Amino acid sequence: MDRDRNFDDLAPRFANNIYGGLKGALRLAVLEQDFQQFFPQALIAGSNQALRILDAGGGQGQFGLHLCAHGHSLVLCDISAQMLELARANALAKGISDVDFRQCSIQQMSAQVGNGEVEAYDLVLCHAVLEWVVDQQGLIEALLPLVRVGGILSLTFYNRHGLIMKNLLRGQRPPILDAAYKPNPGSLTPTRPLDPVQVLQAFKAEQWVILCHSGIRVFHDFLLSPESRAMAEEALIRLELELSRQEPYRSLGRYQHLLAQRLC
Repeated sequence: MDRDRNFDDLAPRFANNIYGGLKGALRLAVLEQDFQQFFPQALIAGSNQALRILDAGGGQGQFGLHLCAHGHSLVLCDISAQMLELARANALAKGISDVDFRQCSIQQMSAQVGNGEVEAYDLVLCHAVLEWVVDQQGLIEALLPLVRVGGILSLTFYNRHGLIMKNLLRGQRPPILDAAYKPNPGSLTPTRPLDPVQVLQAFKAEQWVILCHSGIRVFHDFLLSPESRAMAEEALIRLELELSRQEPYRSLGRYQHLLAQRLC
């Protein structure tokens, strides 16, 4: 809990537990809907529309590689060597070659841009990273230089409220309410869930405009009975997309997604 999480020890489990199956399909569906409506350039193929993309703390690069397949260039950084090896394997399997893999932190990448060593990016992805770092405000501030003025940041993070609701539905008093939340070190449950209101407040109005705010898995994780889990996958995904930006469902999503444009 006293340092940023490196996933060298758990990297192979991510593909199945986090990005595989229905959970992964729901995540991809929400992200694609948000991009299609608010930043469709990222989903357009062709050299005339090519973007410079950074997948910051990109892990296995699932969404970054998905966008790269549309003809964009991609830099993927992560502190985990094992994650980068899996990302390279994913790129090879997809026939994608225009990827620059770098083993370094987001903060190190930000310093390089700040020192003028590299240019800022048209699009920065920072997905499921914020909940694993010690200095969350510092990470948000480090993302600003990485995005060019007029560029887009796509941020997902683990939602404190979704965690609380899941505990309540299991008939438990959520430990996080008593500041006693300590996930198992071998678990994929994030160590530092965030309050969406506080994250939004960290985006200063003079620097950013929020284009889109969605929930991810706004009800899927709360389907605890066999009857509720019998819903067909296609119907569940349609309902997820319908409710992902509607309150109170958005605020209960296990993850939150923001698309933000840098103003200055």
